[in-house]
Order: sequence, then C-alpha cells, then structure tokens
Amino acid sequence: MQLDFFPSRTLTLYLAKMFVMRIFAVLVMLVLVLLMLDLLSATGDILAYPGNGQGEVLRYAGLRLPQLISRFLPYSVLLATLITLVTLNQNSEVVAMKAAGLSAHQVLSPLLLTAAVVSIVSFGFNERVVTRANGTLKAWEAAEYGPIPTPSAGAGGTRANVYLTDGTNILSAAALTGSGKDIVLSGVTWYERAPGGIIREQIRSPRATFAAPGWRLEKAARFDVAGAITDTMPTLVVGKDLSPETIMLQSVDADAQSFWELSDSIDAYEAAGRNTDEMRAKWWHRLSGPLSALLMPLLGSIAAFGLARSGQLFVRAIIGMALGFAYFVVDNAALAMGSFGGYPPLLAAWAPFVLFVLLGETVLIRTEE
Repeated sequence: MQLDFFPSRTLTLYLAKMFVMRIFAVLVMLVLVLLMLDLLSATGDILAYPGNGQGEVLRYAGLRLPQLISRFLPYSVLLATLITLVTLNQNSEVVAMKAAGLSAHQVLSPLLLTAAVVSIVSFGFNERVVTRANGTLKAWEAAEYGPIPTPSAGAGGTRANVYLTDGTNILSAAALTGSGKDIVLSGVTWYERAPGGIIREQIRSPRATFAAPGWRLEKAARFDVAGAITDTMPTLVVGKDLSPETIMLQSVDADAQSFWELSDSIDAYEAAGRNTDEMRAKWWHRLSGPLSALLMPLLGSIAAFGLARSGQLFVRAIIGMALGFAYFVVDNAALAMGSFGGYPPLLAAWAPFVLFVLLGETVLIRTEE
C-alpha cells in the first residue's frame, strides 16, 4: 500500500478534472432553473415601476445570480460528488484503484483537494461579490425597484429597511445613505405612539436629514389617527433622542458587509454594550459556510465503495445524499439557534461541521477501511 496521501499525478488530475466538470455542470443547471423561477415571481414587481423594462429585469438577474451561486454551490458539490463516485463505481474504476493498493482516503484525496480549492474560491466570491449584490438588491427592493438613493461623496453605501425606536415611538426608512451627520433617510415614516403602544400620529416624508438634535422631515404629511385628519407641513423635526451613531449601529446589515467590515461592526456593538450573538454567529459562519464544500466528498463517499453489481449502489447514493442534506438542515438550524442566543456563536457555526466530519469519517472507515 502506498504511503502517500495522494495517488499518482495522472490519477489525481483525472479525478480532479472529472469532479470540476461535474460541479460546474450541476451548478449551472441549478442556478439557471432557480433563476428562471425567481424571475417569474419578481418580473411583475420590477415592471410595475414606471419606466422599467428589459434592462431592469436583466439587472435583477445579475444581482440575484451571485446569491444563487453562493447558496447552491455546496449542493452542487454534493451532487457532483455522488455523480462522480457512482460513475467510477459502475465502471469498476474504484475496484481497479483499490487493487492497485490505494486506500479509501487516497481515492477521495483528489476530490477533497478540489473541494478545498472550491471552498477558498467560494469565500473570496462571497466577500467580493455576494455581499455587494446583497446590499444593492436590498436597497433596490426597498425603493420598489425605482432609483436607488445615491450616497454623498465620501459617504458610506446604501442600507435598506432601517427600523429604529425612540422610546415608544418608531422611525422607519426605506433606505439610508451616508454616514455620521451626513446621513440621509429616504422613504421615512414616523409613528408617534401612546405609552400603551397605540399609534396617535403617522407622519410620512420622502426625505429626512440630521437636525442636531433630531431628524428634519421634508414635505411631511401628518395623519392624526384620533381625528382622522391629514395635514401637510414644509418641515418637522422628530426623534430628538436618535443620534447618528445610534442609527448607524441599528442599521447594520450583516449580509451586506464583508468579513472585515462585519468584524468592525461587532466591535462597535460591543463598545456600545449591545448584544452581538447574531452578528458573531454570522461572522463565524463566513468561515464555516464555504468549508461545507470540503465536507461533501466525505459525506458522499459511501457511494464509491461496495460492488456495483451487488444491487446496493443506488441505496448507497441515497444514503450519501441524505447525509449531505442532513448537514445543511442541521447547519441552518444551529445558525438560527445561535442568532437568538440559544447556542454560543462559535458552537452554532462550527458544531455541525465538526459533527459531520466525524460522522463521515466513521461511515467511511466502518464501511471500507
């Protein structure tokens, strides 16, 4: 038996090339089908805005494409693993490799190496492309697929669906641009509530700026709930206890920030004495999420071993698929538990990965080694 972890260079390249081609084919198939289904549901809303046409539909598709690639790349690696290993098993190539003295881990090593490269590429793609697409798409959806408010020079990006509380009152905005005292809120609604939570007044404004203190609503339309009276006023200042720093902290979107930006936001939250469990769980998951691709060859390896003519190859493929999808279910559940404090963030992000690594190794060793 060879002592090297990898088989020969020729065999490694052969298996890696076969695996990469199947990952790409499955990913393209999944993304195209899901993108078409998504467009069927979103096209009506996009075209409902006056002036939108084919260009806006294509823009939406371009923003959704990175999200779908990021979300379904691990699934593609799982399905490509099963297709690759089942094909090798049916053609007795696994038998030939075993007869040459290769262990099960050596047979899988080219697939694991390829999956590790996919994980690294996935991390970089998420940080450079997906986070920006998330922020832009959310801001566009908040503007009801109309023009997105443009940030002022030197200011931060656009954030969507800002929701703030000032005592019993509520300030919401469809979009936020700028930072610090240069913050501009668009699509603003102010709810003035009684101590029991009953809304007394609702004030809508297309734009709000910092008034030091408070926020100046422009062209405000006020509706008095008790008297059912609507009146307008040129300007109105509300939310005098809401500082720009408070708004910046409460409007953080973890999905639209890169790994390092999210780290800075967590530090700012901790300095302000705010709970960071949800953000820290997502921060850890930025590392463990892409590594799920590395796990898929191990979970699907049960389909590689065992004689194809025994009639159990299909059952083995189903078991491998079940293990892979079970990981995604457990991973999502653990992340949800970590987001609201049920699990520590580190445990929520890494426990499913470690658990299924051990499970995959146990299945592999007991069935083959």
